[in-house]
Amino acid sequence: QVHLVESGGGLVQPGGSLRLSCAASGFYLEYFSIGWFRQAPGKEREGIACISKDADMPMYADSVKGRFTVSRDDAENSMFLQMNRLKPEDTAVYYCAADPLGYICGAKYFGSWGQGTQVTVSS
Repeated sequence: QVHLVESGGGLVQPGGSLRLSCAASGFYLEYFSIGWFRQAPGKEREGIACISKDADMPMYADSVKGRFTVSRDDAENSMFLQMNRLKPEDTAVYYCAADPLGYICGAKYFGSWGQGTQVTVSS
């Protein structure tokens, strides 16, 4: 059974950093496209950082490019999102996701999801 569990969310001041982790079980993450998504209240879930299983170059949304870094550790069967220079508009529930295809960094292209972790950026 595919299972993804996020951790690392919390409250941080503007300009601060957080590192989100996502542990996978029931499947090998290295054979899947992976992605990080977020959903703010009243807004649609958006893809912010993805790595296709067939590509080495991550894809980033313009809103996080240069501040966020997605990575994976196949030995740990985990993926990570390093978030730097956080802004209040980064406040949202963050989700990790995986898919055997997932070539486009959009929520409808990913089939397996974690439960989400809250990130709040506020002074």
